[in-house]
Amino acid sequence: QVHLVESGGGMVQAGASLRLSCVASGIPSTYAMAWFRQAPGKEREFVALISPGGGSTRTGDSVKGRFSISREKDKNTAYLQMNALKFEDTAVYYCAARRTFGDYGLNEYPYWGQGTQVTVSS
Repeated sequence: QVHLVESGGGMVQAGASLRLSCVASGIPSTYAMAWFRQAPGKEREFVALISPGGGSTRTGDSVKGRFSISREKDKNTAYLQMNALKFEDTAVYYCAARRTFGDYGLNEYPYWGQGTQVTVSS
């Protein structure tokens, strides 16, 4: 059984940093891992993606230059480092995984975590 468990969310002031973690079990560390987010009343949007080996990453336009994704393969864990947080970054952040790396829509990710709330006060 596959489990993705996110942690590290919380409430911070604008300009602060947070690091989210996603621990995967039931899937090999050769899977691509991604972060998405969903703000109240909005559609879920892509945040960042990392290849199985960690050598390739992609970030969404709205977080480019502020957020970065990394992973520790031996721990089967992905991280999302979020710097210079803004009010508009407030959302539930979800970890997702799929077997191959590439530009896939959220509907093409078979595995999802339950999400962790990030709230940024202005």
